Amino acid sequence: MKVPFLDLKRIDAELKNALKSKFAEMLDKGFFSGGEEVQAFESQITNYLNSPFSIACANGTDALELALRALGIGKGDEVIIPAMTWVSTAEVVVMVGAKPVFWDTDENGLLASDWEKAITPKAKAVIPVHLYGKLVDMESLMRKAKLHRLFVIEDGAQSFGSFQNGKAAGTFGDVGCLSFYPTKNLGALGEAGMCLTNDQELSNRIKMLLNHGQVIRDKHEIVGRNSRIDSIQAGFLNVILSRFESFQTTRKRIAQMYLDELSSIDGLKLPSDILQEDHNAHLFVIQTGRRDELKRFLLEKEIGTAIHYPQILPDMKPFRSKGEFKNARNLSQRGLSVPLNHWMKDEEIENIVKSIQDFFA
Repeated sequence: MKVPFLDLKRIDAELKNALKSKFAEMLDKGFFSGGEEVQAFESQITNYLNSPFSIACANGTDALELALRALGIGKGDEVIIPAMTWVSTAEVVVMVGAKPVFWDTDENGLLASDWEKAITPKAKAVIPVHLYGKLVDMESLMRKAKLHRLFVIEDGAQSFGSFQNGKAAGTFGDVGCLSFYPTKNLGALGEAGMCLTNDQELSNRIKMLLNHGQVIRDKHEIVGRNSRIDSIQAGFLNVILSRFESFQTTRKRIAQMYLDELSSIDGLKLPSDILQEDHNAHLFVIQTGRRDELKRFLLEKEIGTAIHYPQILPDMKPFRSKGEFKNARNLSQRGLSVPLNHWMKDEEIENIVKSIQDFFA
């Protein structure tokens, strides 16, 4: 049985028809930049996440850059980030002229709890990444950040729908950054992102930055850029958001199936906290010292897998930095993501489970 890691063509007929209807509706209205779909999407996210200000933008990477610029972070500043995550987290720091300071993760890929040891007089912010959909311990991080007067920018690209003590990912820090890339739990049919904040002034500044520095057309207050969300993507997201809770229920059920069937295998570490509220089951990452061998074995059985991420940021040419980064490096060499998405069939999960069991037998 061929099982892809993710097949976005599997959108069910009901959702496909709803998306086609939304597209036809927008074609008839002829409004493709800004407008009521963007406003409606921002309003829906505000209500769902209880975020006072939700500002849609072009993508998740832009959201991070906009947050840094809105907070005035630039040349001569340092920003503390985890050593293992998607490249955007470091990329945007360099793009605004600041220096990324890498710190190790814990065994599960979250910024290690002793990150404050990386603080220097030049440090201006910390970017916790809610990797794989699991929230960093934000209450602890916020206390430390406040003590050292650091801005907090949450990289919540993978964590939409995760909550910690009833508070949503992205709503703890000064700015929370979301991605609605098609592979995410709430994914558009193209690029889209968002900044969340509790601060009116920051919200206004982000809105100006993403729209050429203008509040109204031709009145430019600051140097900005074009990072407006595509209105059609906002319309699609308005439709897809109505299905989000059912998608999450399916993801959690699949995660439970994996846990039930794989927990007895020696030498295999599972994400045991994936069923908790503070994890949205974005990725199901298993860890084993035989990772590469297992990946090849599953590929031979036509089962797709992925590695998130095979190289830590400090080892990459653009961000070369010295340090041991023991946990991050270990995870990059042991972690393997197995298929987990709301389009999967039970028989596919059963096939994956049996194949993994056969490998370790």
